[in-house]
Amino acid sequence: MNVLQFTDNGIYCPAGDFYIDPWKPVKRAVITHAHSDHARWGNQYYLCENASVPLLRLRLGNDIQVQGIAYGETIFFNGVKVSLHPAGHIIGSAQIRVEQDGEVWVASGDYKLENDGLSAPFEPVRCHTFITESTFGLPIYRWPKQQQIFDGITQWIYENQQAGKASVLLAYSLGKAQRLLYHLKDKVDHFLAHGAIAIPHEVLLQEGWPLPPVERITPDTPKTAFKNAVIIAPPSAEDNVWMRRFQPYSLGICSGWMQVRGNMRRRNADAGFVLSDHADWAGLLEAVTATGAEQVYATHGFSSVFARYLTEKGIAAKEVTTSYGDEEIINNPES
Repeated sequence: MNVLQFTDNGIYCPAGDFYIDPWKPVKRAVITHAHSDHARWGNQYYLCENASVPLLRLRLGNDIQVQGIAYGETIFFNGVKVSLHPAGHIIGSAQIRVEQDGEVWVASGDYKLENDGLSAPFEPVRCHTFITESTFGLPIYRWPKQQQIFDGITQWIYENQQAGKASVLLAYSLGKAQRLLYHLKDKVDHFLAHGAIAIPHEVLLQEGWPLPPVERITPDTPKTAFKNAVIIAPPSAEDNVWMRRFQPYSLGICSGWMQVRGNMRRRNADAGFVLSDHADWAGLLEAVTATGAEQVYATHGFSSVFARYLTEKGIAAKEVTTSYGDEEIINNPES
């Protein structure tokens, strides 16, 4: 039974008449998380996990019709059972479990297995069919433990301060920036942030998330504030005149793509930190195995390679083309 179908508008449930992360406007959208490639403007009705509600309103407008539900809570659409389960990707991220006549499909959205301390930790959901991302679906992508990464970032900041330099860390504005701030809050006394990061960060602070305050950088921020400072900025600020005010500074990029050393050189970065909010190769395989799925669809990323590997291991797997991107893609200014 095809509980879910891949259509021109997105992943569709015919019996329940809803879409999961549609890329074209539809009547009813169930959203995995608030990143812009998964949560798009124009749908009549949105359903998401409770923590994603203020983030969707921030990004899509206060006037959207959105309903939040808790992890594990059940809702029915025309008799089709739907529930949301932690994906561990960012705050409020969820896997969507859909059950029709005893057949269970799970759409993962984006996910990671390591507990980042903020997102609800990933929980495998048993199912017959699993729709998985494959952003880093190559064996070369294997992440260090996050404590090792943050120890390295802390040492880099210290060395920059000893040299009289500001430390500029590039990180995606929703998810990774908060992860950085959360893990560095006991090491750094004061953070400065680009507006693209400060705005969602303020929303999360108002919602009670255990994050440190940040000072938003404005045209009136004095140059003296940047000396030896720790500055969090989105990748769109890279090679931008906005960065010149921080000189002298050292540039660090936080991305899974930093696993490949050439990527750091091509972006003229002083340091690359292999920090990703996606599962690495081992994590993808562990997640798929934990679902017990008999059938797997691999979406955005190295989907053909990952699907072929699963097939060779005896799991019926196919590559599926979607309009999801990756907020970390190296050529994307929002990486």
